[in-house]
Amino acid sequence: MESKNYHEDLSHIRNMMERSSRFISLSGLSGVVAGLAAIIGASYVYYAFQREGIDYFDGDRNIFGKDLVIELVITGALILVAALLSGYFFTASKSKKKGLKIWDATTRRLLITFAVPLVTGGFFCLILLYHHLFVGIAPATLIFYGLALVSAERYTLTDIKYLGYCQIILGLISFLFLGWGLIAWTIGFGVLHIVYGLIMHKKYK
Repeated sequence: MESKNYHEDLSHIRNMMERSSRFISLSGLSGVVAGLAAIIGASYVYYAFQREGIDYFDGDRNIFGKDLVIELVITGALILVAALLSGYFFTASKSKKKGLKIWDATTRRLLITFAVPLVTGGFFCLILLYHHLFVGIAPATLIFYGLALVSAERYTLTDIKYLGYCQIILGLISFLFLGWGLIAWTIGFGVLHIVYGLIMHKKYK
């Protein structure tokens, strides 16, 4: 009997330590919504290419006009906002159900660790944009996003690092096959997010 209580106490202590050191209320549904938003955004980008007379699948290197570039940047920003809002909504709901605080020292450490490679990648992409090196932007976003996920794993669910590894590998492959960034971007931010989100929702619901 005492042995059983001893193991229960150890299990309780481990759970308390896990809660204090990791942010464990990330919702899988937020990943699904973010993935759907990315696929919708990619579909719009393809439509914008068609509207401008650009046949994306012909393999030619195309020159983008200033207005089209601005439109693509705005589309990307809207996708990011949609992903962040959905992430906050589902995560806040899950935290409330579990009786956990959504904002504490662990959350701050998580956001800082996640933001460093992400913000660095954002400035790197702006530099590419400034030099009209559009073909490298999609691969770069995948790589830096993957690095951000791997870095954030220290303060949240360990499963997130596997999504990060997949994003990094996909981004490197995309750099090998320049010109097909939209496809890689759709797979990375769309399909992989949905698959990961569904797995996490089933595993931690």
